[in-house]
Amino acid sequence: MTDRLQYENPLASRYASREMNETWSPQRKFSTWRRLWLTLARAERELGLAISERQLAEMAAHLDDINFAVAEAKERELRHDVMAHIHAFGEQCPTARPIIHLGATSCYVGDNADLIQMRDGLCILRAKLVDVMARLRGFARQYRDLPTLGFTHFQAAQLTTVGKRACLWLNDFLMDMRDLQRQVEEMPFRGVKGTTGSQASFLELFDGDHSKVEALDARVTELCGFRRPVPVCGQTYSRKVDFQVLSILSGIAQSAAKMCTDLRLLAHLKEIEEPFGSKQVGSSAMAYKRNPMRCERVCSLARYVISLPANTAQTQANQWFERTLDDSANRRLVLPEAFLAVDIILSTVADVAGGLVVWPKIIERHLRQELPFMATEAIIMACVKAGGDRQDVHEGIRRHSMEASRRVKEEGAEENCLLGLIRADPAFAVVHGQLDQLLDPSRFVGRCPQQVDAFLETEVEPVLARWSTAVGAVEAVTV
Repeated sequence: MTDRLQYENPLASRYASREMNETWSPQRKFSTWRRLWLTLARAERELGLAISERQLAEMAAHLDDINFAVAEAKERELRHDVMAHIHAFGEQCPTARPIIHLGATSCYVGDNADLIQMRDGLCILRAKLVDVMARLRGFARQYRDLPTLGFTHFQAAQLTTVGKRACLWLNDFLMDMRDLQRQVEEMPFRGVKGTTGSQASFLELFDGDHSKVEALDARVTELCGFRRPVPVCGQTYSRKVDFQVLSILSGIAQSAAKMCTDLRLLAHLKEIEEPFGSKQVGSSAMAYKRNPMRCERVCSLARYVISLPANTAQTQANQWFERTLDDSANRRLVLPEAFLAVDIILSTVADVAGGLVVWPKIIERHLRQELPFMATEAIIMACVKAGGDRQDVHEGIRRHSMEASRRVKEEGAEENCLLGLIRADPAFAVVHGQLDQLLDPSRFVGRCPQQVDAFLETEVEPVLARWSTAVGAVEAVTV
């Protein structure tokens, strides 16, 4: 039973997926340490050190059955987590005990495990990012040519389409995807570097043979699935790596918050809404409410993630010489929480994108209210083509526009009466028969439908095709 008197991190207990929780769990962390010790011993044996197959087999038999109670007792005694787990592993592997952690420093397991966990976490997020993009692609394609008001400064501007606006969100996520994949491919491994990065202990083990030390570093890196070790380091890998990774997670959070903020504003306009369950409660007091709570959750978590790169920048800036330990407690919080938060952000965004509700009649009503103003230039040009004086026509349009705007604002008129005023003015008789055609919304969306088609085909589809196997089921979002 959960201890209700103990704080629970809501990112773990309430929000993030089981998969991401497991990636940052104590079980995964310490079993990774043991795999790193086994990998080091295997590579050292390959290069000639006196390590037996029996010792390797013994270590391999106890990678996951971690004796946590022993490790915790040892840590209380030694006040050193790595040494505690070396002793705990050694108790289960008495034959291998003398060669566990041979030549290594604490950061061999600590830093390398962090890099493995970050790489694995990025791969989980990549699959979820692909899912988000696939859902937005379908939405953009479905509404590629549905005209809607564009907004600048949240004031009605030239028209766009619902699908084109979705492509703006999708393009942000596409940029994040490219950054994420680049980081996965280029993620360095700390490898086998020794206490201050000098590799002196390993040079001693191999009797001064530099080539074997270099081969050991390369082999451990290869066995752990990384392309390259860091070229140089102190005791730790450069904390700039943490900053780079957290910057990518911040970028995803920014994209998600931008999309969900737009959807919250559209919900206020009643044009587009996030999914709303048949038994969902929007407010404990106002039973009619349909609050955009999924999008609000995304924005709330995104705000936290966006703040974290500054923290990792401070950690990098304050690493003295080859290392200090003031990064340790900080990174225990920041790294897993960033991944857990982005995990639920993407799951929620996928849930939203897969169930968006569009209300075309409301969108059309808003178009009718604003489109006459936007069509004035087209009306002026049609009058001039029919022989009118451009300056006289402009003045007539200006007067009627001011009057229509006054009636909307002062009298609260629901409909924009500009067209009625123009129809009643004999000075515009030459275009009275063209007004309906001139106010066709499709005339004002420019190349938006074609932009949607081209963007999806040339930019999005290749990425989704490459990573289609990464698209997996997203855990249901509890609201």
